[in-house]
Amino acid sequence: MAAAEDSPSLSSAFINFSARDTASRWAAAAADLQQEVYRHLAIYVPRILCLGPSGDSREEQTEELGVQLLLLAPLEWFLLGEEPEVGLARLQENNRPSPLCGHVFKVGEPTYSCRECAADPTCVLCMQCFLGSVHRDHRYRMTTSGGGGFCDCGDGEAWKNGPYCDKHRPLTVASTHSDQDPVSGLSADLVSRAFSLFSVVLKYCVDLLTWDQEDRLLGLDPREKSDTFYCMLFNDEVHTYEQVIYTLQKAVSCSQKEAVSFATTVDREGRKSVRYGDFQFCDQASPSLWSRNTGRQSKPLRVQVMHSSGAHQCFSMKVLSWLAQIIQYSVGLDSITHSPLCLRRVLCQVGLQRGPEGEEDRSLVDRLMLNDSRIWKGARNIYHQLLMNSLLMDVKYKKIFAVQFAKNYRRLQTDFMEDDHERVVSVTSLSVQLFTVPSMVSTCPLCPQNYHRLQSDYVKDDHDREFSITDLSVQMFTVPSLARMLMVEENLMTTIIRTFMDHLRHRDLQGRFQFDRYTSQQAFKFGRVQSLIGDLKYVLISPPSDWTDHLRQKFLEGLDAFLELLKCMQGMDPVVRQVGQHIEMEPEWEAAFTLQMKLTHIISMIQEWCSTDECVLIEAYRKCLSALSQCHGGLPDGEQPISLSLAGHSVETFRFQVSQEKVSVHLPVCRLQAGLHVLLSRTKVASRFPEQLPLGELSPPLLVELPLRCLVLCAQVHAGMWRRNGFSLINQIYYYHNVKCRVEMFDKDIIMLQVGASMMDPNHFLMIVLSRFELFHIFSTSDMRKRFREANKDLVQQNTLIEEMLHLIIMVVGERYVPGVGQVEPLDEIRREIIHQLSIRPMAHSELVKALPENGNKETGLERVINVVASFKKPGVTGRGLYELRPEWNKHFNLYFYHYSRADQSKAEEAQRKLRRQNGEITALPPPMPPPLCPLFGSLVNLLQCDVLLAVEGAVLQWAVEPSGGGWTESMLQRVLHLVGMALLEEQQQLEMSNSDDDDVTFNYTCKITRPGEAPSPSASILALLESLQNAPHLEVHKDMITWILKMVVNIKTMRERTTSTSNAVISPGQGPDEVVRDKDKAERKRKAEMARLRREKIMAQMSEMQKHFINENKELFQQSVDDLEASTSAAEHSSPTLELTCVSQVCVGPRRVGGGEPRQLVTCILCQEEQEVKGHSRAMVLAAFIQRSTVLSKNRSHNLPDPEHHDPLFTQPDLSVGIHTASCGHIMHATCWQRYFEAVQLKEQRRQQRLRGHTSYDVENGEFLCPLCECLSNTVIPLLPHNPSPDHSVSHPSLEAWLRTTSQQIAALHRKCGGGSEEAEPVVPEGFRVDFSPPNPFSSSISEMISTFSLSTYKVGLKVNPNEQDPRVPILTWSTCAYTIQSIERLLMDEDKPVFGSLPCRQDDCLSSLARFSSACWTTVPLTTVHSHFRQLFSVLVPDSQVENGQCILDIDMFHLLVYSVLSYSSVHSLDQSGRSVVDSGHFHLLHLVTVAHLVQILVTSTMEEVCMDQEGGASEEEVLTCQLYTILRKHLGSVLPEVSSPWQLWHCLKSGVLPFLRSAAIFFHYLNSTAPPAELLVVGPGQWEALCSYLSLPQNLLLLHHNHRTHLDPLIHRWCGHPGVQQVLRGGGAVVKFPRESNHLIGLPEDYSKLINQTSTFTCPRSGGDKSRAPTLCLVCGAMLCSQSYCCQTEVDGEDVGACTAHTFTCGAGLGLFLRVRECQVLFVAGKIKGCFYPPPYLDDYGETDQGLKRGNPLHLCHERYRKIERLWRQHGIAEVISHAQEANQTLVAFDWQHL
Repeated sequence: MAAAEDSPSLSSAFINFSARDTASRWAAAAADLQQEVYRHLAIYVPRILCLGPSGDSREEQTEELGVQLLLLAPLEWFLLGEEPEVGLARLQENNRPSPLCGHVFKVGEPTYSCRECAADPTCVLCMQCFLGSVHRDHRYRMTTSGGGGFCDCGDGEAWKNGPYCDKHRPLTVASTHSDQDPVSGLSADLVSRAFSLFSVVLKYCVDLLTWDQEDRLLGLDPREKSDTFYCMLFNDEVHTYEQVIYTLQKAVSCSQKEAVSFATTVDREGRKSVRYGDFQFCDQASPSLWSRNTGRQSKPLRVQVMHSSGAHQCFSMKVLSWLAQIIQYSVGLDSITHSPLCLRRVLCQVGLQRGPEGEEDRSLVDRLMLNDSRIWKGARNIYHQLLMNSLLMDVKYKKIFAVQFAKNYRRLQTDFMEDDHERVVSVTSLSVQLFTVPSMVSTCPLCPQNYHRLQSDYVKDDHDREFSITDLSVQMFTVPSLARMLMVEENLMTTIIRTFMDHLRHRDLQGRFQFDRYTSQQAFKFGRVQSLIGDLKYVLISPPSDWTDHLRQKFLEGLDAFLELLKCMQGMDPVVRQVGQHIEMEPEWEAAFTLQMKLTHIISMIQEWCSTDECVLIEAYRKCLSALSQCHGGLPDGEQPISLSLAGHSVETFRFQVSQEKVSVHLPVCRLQAGLHVLLSRTKVASRFPEQLPLGELSPPLLVELPLRCLVLCAQVHAGMWRRNGFSLINQIYYYHNVKCRVEMFDKDIIMLQVGASMMDPNHFLMIVLSRFELFHIFSTSDMRKRFREANKDLVQQNTLIEEMLHLIIMVVGERYVPGVGQVEPLDEIRREIIHQLSIRPMAHSELVKALPENGNKETGLERVINVVASFKKPGVTGRGLYELRPEWNKHFNLYFYHYSRADQSKAEEAQRKLRRQNGEITALPPPMPPPLCPLFGSLVNLLQCDVLLAVEGAVLQWAVEPSGGGWTESMLQRVLHLVGMALLEEQQQLEMSNSDDDDVTFNYTCKITRPGEAPSPSASILALLESLQNAPHLEVHKDMITWILKMVVNIKTMRERTTSTSNAVISPGQGPDEVVRDKDKAERKRKAEMARLRREKIMAQMSEMQKHFINENKELFQQSVDDLEASTSAAEHSSPTLELTCVSQVCVGPRRVGGGEPRQLVTCILCQEEQEVKGHSRAMVLAAFIQRSTVLSKNRSHNLPDPEHHDPLFTQPDLSVGIHTASCGHIMHATCWQRYFEAVQLKEQRRQQRLRGHTSYDVENGEFLCPLCECLSNTVIPLLPHNPSPDHSVSHPSLEAWLRTTSQQIAALHRKCGGGSEEAEPVVPEGFRVDFSPPNPFSSSISEMISTFSLSTYKVGLKVNPNEQDPRVPILTWSTCAYTIQSIERLLMDEDKPVFGSLPCRQDDCLSSLARFSSACWTTVPLTTVHSHFRQLFSVLVPDSQVENGQCILDIDMFHLLVYSVLSYSSVHSLDQSGRSVVDSGHFHLLHLVTVAHLVQILVTSTMEEVCMDQEGGASEEEVLTCQLYTILRKHLGSVLPEVSSPWQLWHCLKSGVLPFLRSAAIFFHYLNSTAPPAELLVVGPGQWEALCSYLSLPQNLLLLHHNHRTHLDPLIHRWCGHPGVQQVLRGGGAVVKFPRESNHLIGLPEDYSKLINQTSTFTCPRSGGDKSRAPTLCLVCGAMLCSQSYCCQTEVDGEDVGACTAHTFTCGAGLGLFLRVRECQVLFVAGKIKGCFYPPPYLDDYGETDQGLKRGNPLHLCHERYRKIERLWRQHGIAEVISHAQEANQTLVAFDWQHL
């Protein structure tokens, strides 16, 4: 390697080099500074910077040191003229604080935007500024930054209120408006040197970054050219990681690990040297080789062989970073603009100064921008940061830069379109920093060719926009002053739109956009073109308050360009109905709707701009009408006109059938015209300047034609007439009504129909509507429906079309909540939307937000009205908070609300009818009182009383008279009744407003409905038809509505008959008619209630008679039950004196234990439903169970499990580093039934060979299955065994001394039999102890088989090895899972403050019972010698044996595990005692006493007590005295290792608290082992727990008596325990000491405010990527480790497979199971093994009680302690694996999620 060869010379250069002398030499040659600097760089840069593929950290450190000492230090000396540290400190002292924050955001850093004060959503604050601002008390949005951009604190244009935080608020007005030039604070020499140096180094950087000639470097060629080249691989956004890794392995013959490292670096920095050597060696990796390896479908990877220019390019990036740092040291304030100056301003001048030579005399910044798409990702990021730290932080130069940016914008964007990199690394992304400055959007001669060049570069670029210079647009276009200036001077709006249209070149013959058969490359470019719409949004986001003539001119020019764009969209993607055959290929529709959705806010913003100036609105209306006329010129109206006649009216139109002609849902020009027409009404321009408006040029039939066709298309689709057109049309109709598009699509079509209907005869309008719906013939001929039925045509489709047509009329007349159509405010419109959403059901805040359209600022207006119309109900531990509609707003419900889908309408109707029944109201849903119309739309009401509509209503009512006619539907009738109700309300409203002067009322609906029909044939009047339908039996559902209508007619007639205003009492629709109906309902309900009461009394009398009869037949049984009840009552009354006796009588261990449990245990198989008694020799019954390794109780997570093949698990460490936990769902099966079920599951998986994926919820290969009943994850079964028999109390109980002697003899005899021990001494064999005896197996073969099955499952899971029945460790692991499961449950009960017994659910109770009894019997299936050997080693811990090698130290053993192992293995030894003079319970009794004493010693030895001075009343208690005696004995044996303790009380307290968990666990163990009922005190939480616990375990309440009463036998044992060398070693610091009681493990603490967690995470860097920010930082909730998740850089090999950081971490922290919080997504991640995982709701909620996974809504999040405790409880209960299983089972998808890569 070159670096290694040059290291000696480089070291000498460090020693001999002087930065000061070099800077002096440069200063002396100031006239030729560039040549001197270049000469220096030519010598040292290639020697220092090595670009070879080496990852040596020492090499990197050497490079960094060389760059600083040999390259950057001379620059600093020259700039400052003195020692850099001194000079920089002096500049820092003279700094004046800037009111602009300018903090550049890191990737993932939290940003805050005030919903109330921000000028637009791009105005954000950093966390420090936000916390010190007034906005923290406002409604704000929190998001995470994608990197780039800076804090807007201090920018007055960004905030409506509170622009400064406490830190950046100017101290005084005088200081901010000082006339002193801040540059005067710097010396002239410093300014001169800075200008000279910055000019040289910035030119050097620009030349190198844009250099394209590899054969020579101007002024930088080294004196001696070495034969060293670099093969440089460049990044793109086309190839995947897998493609690049595979290609690297084949092309440069590297390992996969090296290829992953190369690919990661290339992705992060944009390029990487993958070969390093001579030219021929590097050139072997030619582009043709790359092309062959990356596949035919994608372009080849970009590779370049470079010489020393690579080193210079690397150094140029370091220089740019250095410049960004150095300009921060000297900052002043401009006297006028208050923007930062000094060194920053010098750099700005240098960067924007036009050079005497170069490409078109462009500035250095221009050259960087125009070559942006050719620069690699890492260099782009660095120079973008420099631009933001310099030009964009200076208001003066920000404007100059914005002008240059706008001139070059078109080319930059074009380059980006052809680039495949993200926009964030494109310079085009800076537009948001410029175009949202209103004052700058509106002030330069148009330079479209330069603008086009910027965009062209962006299009051609192969990186995402985040890496393009175009991405800087957000930094400029979002500054209102800047954006306004650019609009006026650079005609920015027009330029953006024309650039956009230049890249959408695919048009049809009519000039409309055509997206069908888009290639992948075209689709890719279309996605990039959409970024231009974002820039246009930035420009228009802030409408001007003051207009100038120049601004009006430029805006209208931009509107012309925008109308050209809309004309290209008008009528695109037309559809024709498929008849006879289904469409073969679904047409492309998504691109057109994507374009529509992107332009929705633009169209709304243009209308908002027009509304602020009358002249602009009038001219825009003219232009839009002209464009609409051009669109109408192409309508297919060449057919002969037709004349329609109905109800005495005629109209001329032309024939057009939607079901046969081309129709399009894209009509943006029509809809913009509708929006502008509404603005004319809202701003009252139409009434004040009618002569300036071209209203006479409007043709109402043409205005409504296209929107009407679109609505008819929707109706026909709903009627099922377009089914053969496939899903593409269904999707288009869905999005047409969807909240994302409806504002500028469906809503505007309704408005355009309202515009046309208000300007033409209502009868003519309705006849055209009937014609377009193809329903005119039905209502124009009297017998058409009869002939239609006889022809067997599709009545259902026709009926649906009639329903849709009536619904359309309801919407046209009734939808008045748009400001300008009705006399309402914008808040009224939002309120109405909320009312109707909550009428469906109570909804969460997020659901309401999704149901409301957003404006350009991503606001819905929900918060301004929600508290008025709804009440909020907070959530519990699950679910989310819900809003419920307040009762007083139910009267505003409209059944035919135009934004309801069919499903929503049905749900709302059902909910409202149910609510009215509950409130005792009529179930009718009459229309609500509508708001009055604006004057421009006032004639709309005439639709309700026109003759054509009356004829339609009469026809439908006439059909309804025939109950079985089949030609009508109830929905059709319901709509007609609704229309009638709307007309009556309208007439009532006009009567109320006219003060009873009938001459002023032009609406006479009640008069017209009393006249008989005239056309198409004479018929009864509408009123008469309603009266005849009122009592029709087949219309019971509509009876209330018809009754309401008839009452309204009576009320209106009454109002008309009144003559004086004083007697005019207005009767609202909710009073008179409702009161009559309510009285009738009350009487009916009273009658029904009385009948129900009589029926209940009759039933109760029958039940009483049956009860008496039963008692008489079963007198004896009943008498016995009464006696038992009296006895139990009497016992309860006298329970206090007998309670203590009960407590004493309940003993679970020892010869006095009460055992046996239930005499019989009957269980039922869940599979065959057969009932069976659990017996030792019967068929095996099993319990589904799940075994898993656990670290929930671990006190040492860094402890790695040794080699499983050689690990001895007999002695468990007290830190419980890894345990084995067993859980069960409690469901029981026959062993044979389970085996058949499991075999069926295996066979099912084997047959699924051709499946796309297998089940991820369980792994059959590892023995996993789902419980057949509850689908709980299981991987084994526990056999059910009978209860242990009660002990024989007639057998004498040996003393401790006798038992120890006997047991030692038995062990010696067994050891002798196995060939151990000395040959001279023949051991004494106790009488009756038969070494060669083989005890009979107490269990049947099937039970023994299941015992082996469970044992091997525990063995396999616990050690992660293959099953081996001969391994002596098999029974040990079975005992281990029993002990660990009991310990984990005891800890959980203790922490939840629950009693030891009685609080466990049935599934855990059954599991522990089966597990304990199984563990006591598992020795029956293994060789006795194996179990005897284990017991011998276990017993040697308690009674040290010199013949046992490597005796264990008591400090290295968990005593409860030792107790369980000893008790369970002792049974095998006792089974050889055939004397009949002893019982196994005696052994359990003494083992418990011995282990308890050992644990007391263990606690005292490891305790560290602080001296606590407490006043004690009286002398020391017996417990304290005996504790001190034992402690004294221990100090005698251990010496000064144990400190002296002066507080006996504290010592006893420490001992008692330390031993309590052991006693509780022992009580649980013996309870389930011996089936002994617990005492009453242990079933509740309260006093007396210690006494009851000791009594239950047959222990003295003073545990020290165990030692005191047997000192002669126990002191020698204690001496030997303390004499073990391991005790001294641990106590002297030779190992970790575990304190007792062990503290319970909990999940890590989380901050209350989620933004604090995001802020902490933003500083986390990938540990393997050289300081690169992690893209998916993930926090382990168990240990608090921060991980770089879901990235190739941090993948680790586990068991021969590459896994992600989270999966790898689970094997070291959680034994294969992990809980993580993905910070930037706010998601909790559960992982189990390599292939299982799921996402879980996070514990962070917003103020509305909802989670925000992905931070999409941006509401502030706060920690919910209850939900976090729920997650912790899941973890501590070992329920994570089950949650994952249920989640994956519920979400079976075709594409599997690679959890192992997280």
